[in-house]
Amino acid sequence: MQIGLINNLRAGRNYKVVSRILGLLRSYPHVWHVETDRAGALPDAIADLARRRIDLLVVNGGDGTLQHTLTELLVDRPFAKVPMIAPLAGGRTNMTALDLGASRNPVKGLKAVLDAATAGTLHERVVDRPVIRIEFEGGRRVAYGMFFGAGMIRRAVSLVHDVFPKGRGQGSFGAGITTLALVAKAALKPKDGILTPDKLQIALDDRLVRQGEFYLTISTTLRRLFWGSSNRSGAARRETCASRRSRAARGASASRRRASCAASRADS
Repeated sequence: MQIGLINNLRAGRNYKVVSRILGLLRSYPHVWHVETDRAGALPDAIADLARRRIDLLVVNGGDGTLQHTLTELLVDRPFAKVPMIAPLAGGRTNMTALDLGASRNPVKGLKAVLDAATAGTLHERVVDRPVIRIEFEGGRRVAYGMFFGAGMIRRAVSLVHDVFPKGRGQGSFGAGITTLALVAKAALKPKDGILTPDKLQIALDDRLVRQGEFYLTISTTLRRLFWGSSNRSGAARRETCASRRSRAARGASASRRRASCAASRADS
């Protein structure tokens, strides 16, 4: 099995973690790895690994890194066969990796995956998980991932990165606190500032299913979101979204799921 690793040097963790990962890789010389320091370097990094016919692609980064990686894999199709994906919890927000059962320590998570591949037990960690395709800006832009948010959640994440100190506070913990606070404030139906609702048209397979002003929209195939909260809370309506299956290697069991969407309207 050919194994490749994308190592995002700016994924939100400190350079000590990156150094430990690079040190660990010295014990696994058969693993091809590329380091990136910006999103623009990702296409060339993936193309390099595709030329090496990677079967398992480990992604060290956060939810953003994984989303960019999946988009490159499924839009440009550099691989003849899409490899299995093993996300590590190496970013500021790591909902996807943790939902799939990855260790909170990316170094331990990487070692577990590599040891399983060496021992021939990787199949015990493989599940099928739907990946969502999102088209926006009139179809001019396409993205693939397992979690997408618009409205207050995007502004909450930006606010957390600007205000909270580096570390756990800038991850799911801080984003969860801020989003909950904004949701509570949205009950008063504000129309300005950070809680200005977005005007959206939501379509499924080119069929319009929702339109109007929304404070918050979420589309996800994850079981758990911030703080391990379930996406089946029933706090908002859900629509079935188009999805695409992707194979993922991780450290705990997960089931096949369909995409679920939550929408919080400003006029409801």
